[in-house]
Parts: sequence; structure tokens; C-alpha cells
Amino acid sequence: MDLLARREHSVKELTRKLSERFEDFTLIDEVVQQLAEDNLVSNSRFAEMYVRSRIGRHCGQIRIENDLRERGVSDQLIAAALEAAGQDWFQLIRELSLKKYGNTPPFDAKESAKRIRFFQYRGFDFNQIKHALEQCRK
Repeated sequence: MDLLARREHSVKELTRKLSERFEDFTLIDEVVQQLAEDNLVSNSRFAEMYVRSRIGRHCGQIRIENDLRERGVSDQLIAAALEAAGQDWFQLIRELSLKKYGNTPPFDAKESAKRIRFFQYRGFDFNQIKHALEQCRK
């Protein structure tokens, strides 16, 4: 229960963490299934919490989707959580660009490539990155 008290977990995450502590895998599956039935662990609630958390850290949609898939959340729940967040990804990348680089445009191709890699790592798509770089040049 201490795992659940700290933060939300996906079913896959909780199963993995419990299997690191205990060896009876059938009991772990039963416990996790009972927790899911009692609504103490929920992939949809975890996905919504995770999306809000990552948006607060200026992560893009692609990275959030990939992270949630790694944690065993279905594509339908991911789409629902992202839609519920209602995030304007162009606004988010603008905020990140201002925070990291200010209003200064990239001074050469090397700097521009560096920024593109940074935004890609953060999970933004090419159109969003292009938009952020154009905003710096204005």
C-alpha cells in the first residue's frame, strides 16, 4: 500500500514493482487485479495524472505517448487523457523555448540543429518545432 500512497501507478508498473519485492507472481496478479476492481489502481487515472505532470514539465505529446505506452497504458486511454488535458502544444513549445533560450534566435545552423534535437527529445513534432524556431526569429 505504500506504493499506492505516494503516487498513481499503472497496472503494469505496480506489477513490476511488486515482483521486485515478492516472488509469488500468482499472488501479485491476484492482488493487482483486486486493487483494480476496488479502483485503487487505475490506468486511466494514472494516464491523466501523468499527462498533467509531463505537461507541467514542458514535455511534448510524442514523449508523453511513448512514456505511457512503456508503462502499459492502452492507446485509447492515452488519447483520452491527452484530449482531457486540452493542451495547446504550440503554446507549450513557445513557453519552453522562451524559458530555455529567451527571445534570441539561433545564430547559426549548428545552434539551430541543437535546438531541434532538444525539442525532439522533449517530444514535439516537426511542425511544432518549426513554429517555435520561427517565433524566435520574429
